[in-house]
Amino acid sequence: MPYSHTHLSSDSPRSPRTLKGAIMAFDENNPLASIIVFQYNPERMTRKVTARTSGGKSGVNGARSEVLRLTGAPEETITLDVEIDATDQLEMADQSAVEMGIHPQLSALEMILYPKISLVLSNAALMNQGTMQIVPPEAPFTLFVWGKRRVLPVRLTDFTINEEAFDVNLNPIQAKVSLSLRVLSYNDLSDEHIGWHLFVSHQIDKENMAVHSSLRSLSSVLGANVRIL
Repeated sequence: MPYSHTHLSSDSPRSPRTLKGAIMAFDENNPLASIIVFQYNPERMTRKVTARTSGGKSGVNGARSEVLRLTGAPEETITLDVEIDATDQLEMADQSAVEMGIHPQLSALEMILYPKISLVLSNAALMNQGTMQIVPPEAPFTLFVWGKRRVLPVRLTDFTINEEAFDVNLNPIQAKVSLSLRVLSYNDLSDEHIGWHLFVSHQIDKENMAVHSSLRSLSSVLGANVRIL
């Protein structure tokens, strides 16, 4: 069943409006961005952050001075489960849900990992003409949006789709999708790419929040006389 308790009803004026998480994919060959808004925000998100170091080991070949060196932003992966459910749309007799179930939402996700068929056919024609080197097409530029403090350039590495219910025409109407994302940092992108600047802004925001947290922690250790900015 969907995580219906993770969002608040907007019927009550006292209920705060809960932002929705989303994945946005931008393809330079398609002016219309693919936007997958999470119907129900996941209850849990797992982030793995791995330091990017020079690889020096203490005491080996005089590399002691290298062991603490960082070669860039850490490698970060994000995993989360997303519920997709057409029940509400079917109850309202939504034509798209009636005819296709949740095929459109699943297809929007899957297309992030597919090269455009026009490029596939174009490359096939070039190969038939004897072209020796074919440049692989680029995946869409993808953003993971989780509130205003997390607008991150990512690569969707893989996902698992568990289709859990079907209509009479065998269209899926309920599914749980387990997403795996790798955050792209300034180590991965050119400084001319918008994703480079988005990640830099993200890190600046993190640094500011870390300073704020450290000052508050210092106050709890040394007493209330420490001024917190």
